[in-house]
Order: sequence, then structure tokens, then C-alpha cells
Amino acid sequence: MNEKYFPNPLRQRLLNHEKLIGCWSALGSPITTEVLGLAGFDWILLDGEHAPNDVLSFIPQLMALKDGNSMPVVRPPQNDPVVIKRLLDIGFYNILVPYVETEEDAVQAVASTRYPPVGIRGVSVGHRNNGYGTIPDYFNKINDNIGVLVQVESRLGVENVDAIAAVEGIDCIFVGPGDLSAALGYLGQPNHPEVQKVIQDIFAAAKRHGKACGILAPVEEDARRYLEWGATFVGVGSDLGVFRGASQALADKFLK
Repeated sequence: MNEKYFPNPLRQRLLNHEKLIGCWSALGSPITTEVLGLAGFDWILLDGEHAPNDVLSFIPQLMALKDGNSMPVVRPPQNDPVVIKRLLDIGFYNILVPYVETEEDAVQAVASTRYPPVGIRGVSVGHRNNGYGTIPDYFNKINDNIGVLVQVESRLGVENVDAIAAVEGIDCIFVGPGDLSAALGYLGQPNHPEVQKVIQDIFAAAKRHGKACGILAPVEEDARRYLEWGATFVGVGSDLGVFRGASQALADKFLK
């Protein structure tokens, strides 16, 4: 078996409610992804929803992270069993599913990551995740070694957060602050008091059901506040944000 992923250390740490600090990778480059991996983050999120990525661009980024200690997480563009199946097949063990609004959505997200009879993941005997067929015990082990995180980022999702968090196989409830603030009528204002109150409510629901909770917070003050509120899976920045900020700062030194 692949000793790095069996058991899946990120999932085990999520279940143990350990603090996990990560970074978003949105540039679609194996080089920048490799640099992020060298920084020592607990996890790196490879984004397929708001970044120019697909299964072919993900593979070299997974290879770039292969020898580091940062665990890859992937966000598919939507809660789609076919898309999730393909991401699992190419080598991901941890999936962050966006825009989960109902218990049924959450059940589907988990089922998409499990082989029958407990799920609906399509079976291939020779894909990258099972070493192209060279891992003999893969099918007996893999269902228990896929981490499933779901994003709550809409009014309907907030209304159903307890039912979502109660679904077996959901390991973490993750807040999408951008979409959540927009859904609540405060586009671009994730720090509005009403949005912050809802974020606290989501964290509380996750805790009621024994699930980890997380959020993306590229501003240090926000990240530290969410950690104090009990978030354990926190994204503290992105390759795009770091590159843009450093580039602008360098230009400003000489051009202004």
C-alpha cells in the first residue's frame, strides 16, 4: 500500500480536530505548487472551481507535491460524481466539495468517493490512485481513506447545516466566506457582523456533530480569530495572492 496515504494522515488529523494550516494553489503551475509544498503547510488546496485547472493540469501538480509533507486537497468545480471519480482516479485522497446545500448533496458527495456497495464511485482497476493496478489491497482500504470536506456557502446551506454535518463520511464543514457573504446580501463584506455571526453558527453546528470546521482566511487577523473560534482547517493565503502582493510591493519600491 502507499504508506503516505494509508491511513490517510490528513483525514486522521481532521477527525482528531488537530490544527491544520494550508494554502490555496490557484495558478495552475507545478512549479508554484512545488514551492508552496516546500514551505511546510499541512495541506495545499489545488483549485478546480475558480482556477484554470483540469485533470491533466492537476497530475503534474500532484507529482510536484509527492515528495513533500503538504497533503494535497482538491476542489472540484461542482458536486458531480463523474468529476469527483476522475479526481480520485488521478491521485487525490482529499476532496473539498463546493456549494453543498442539503443533506442529499452531502450524501451524494460522500457516495461519490466510495466504491459500491456503500457508494457510487465507478471502478477502474488501473488508474493512478491505485498505482495503475499495482496496489493489491487498494479496493479493501480506499473507502476508509478518502477525506470529504464540504463547503457551506449559501442561505439554504446554512439552513441545512445541521443535517449536512450529521451525514456519515463528512469529515469537515468548510465555510466559503466570499459566496456566503454574497448570499447573505453583503457581497465583498465577509467581515460584516451578520456574516460573522453566521460563520460562528456554522462552526457551532459542525462541533455539535463532532466534525471539524474550516475556512479560507488570507488576512492574518481573520485567520487567528477563526482559529480562536474553533476552526481547525484554515487556509491562510494563496499562491496568487502572495505573488500579486509581493510583485506589487516590489514595483512600488521603485516606481512610486
